[in-house]
Amino acid sequence: MTSVKATTSAAGAAPARRRQMMSEVREGLSRTPRELSPKYFYDERGSELFEEITRLPEYYLTRAEREILESRAADLIAEVRPVTLVELGAGSALKTRILLDAMLGQSQGAQRVAYVPVDVSEDFLEQTRRALAAEYTSLHVDPVVADITASLDMPRALDRPVLFAFLGSTIGNFDGAEAVALLRRVRAQMHSGDRLLLGTDLRKDTRTLNAAYNDATGVTAAFNRNMLRVLNAELGANFEPERFAHYAFYNEQQHRIEMYLRANGAQRVCIPGVMELHLADGESIRTELSHKYDRPSVDALAESAHLRVVGWHTDHASRFALSLLGPIP
Repeated sequence: MTSVKATTSAAGAAPARRRQMMSEVREGLSRTPRELSPKYFYDERGSELFEEITRLPEYYLTRAEREILESRAADLIAEVRPVTLVELGAGSALKTRILLDAMLGQSQGAQRVAYVPVDVSEDFLEQTRRALAAEYTSLHVDPVVADITASLDMPRALDRPVLFAFLGSTIGNFDGAEAVALLRRVRAQMHSGDRLLLGTDLRKDTRTLNAAYNDATGVTAAFNRNMLRVLNAELGANFEPERFAHYAFYNEQQHRIEMYLRANGAQRVCIPGVMELHLADGESIRTELSHKYDRPSVDALAESAHLRVVGWHTDHASRFALSLLGPIP
């Protein structure tokens, strides 16, 4: 699952983002196979469902990444000695607190420590800013509203060194060229002493991977169908989510989970100003890809973005990796 969010509100999408959403939805649903961006999983209910997913016994990813952060954060911060943490797709910053605690602990007030959360939702960022300001009185929080899938522009000069963080295996939601383009945007913001902490889910047995995206209690299925409720709320579409089945499997050749919504019966869906969608019985809409990596594939991805792996850390069962990447001059 992803943490690249496009959070909704009761009033629907703001005009500029609504236009962008309409364009993206039209383009995605016109493709073969039909697809929708995973950033549209999220409204308030979608966020709640994702948090529930992270607590499921089948969904090991969050626990494995947290294990690495808890055991390695102090050493990572001591190595990089960052005074600024920039987090891409920041979300609620729950795991980020482990890094912030290490930064503040090693700074001991000698330098100002700054946190720059980057997310598409201004409201969500403001909630995060207020929560962290109350929790960390000596931390400077400077949110940046940006869609990292399109651009990454810092509004001001950053205090260096900077640790960029892209956690939660979100890089896996991007296909090859898109993943490289995203990392190149990060590389363009980096100076020689800066580093990127990148989370990647690792390749493992098919049974474990399939179970992580097909939990026994159906929470992932509800999360998947929530995307249709988001489109109904924001674009006035008339999807009937209960008429779609959740379908996810591990593609061993492509080393990725593929997640779909499959139509139960022929359907006609109207998305005002976008299209009239005709779905045959059993036709699917792809809602997410989640690529799985090993060390050679992470090395190759990094090199394509003019970065190199300077640190490699896994959990005790080698299910998940946090890589520390540095810029290639």
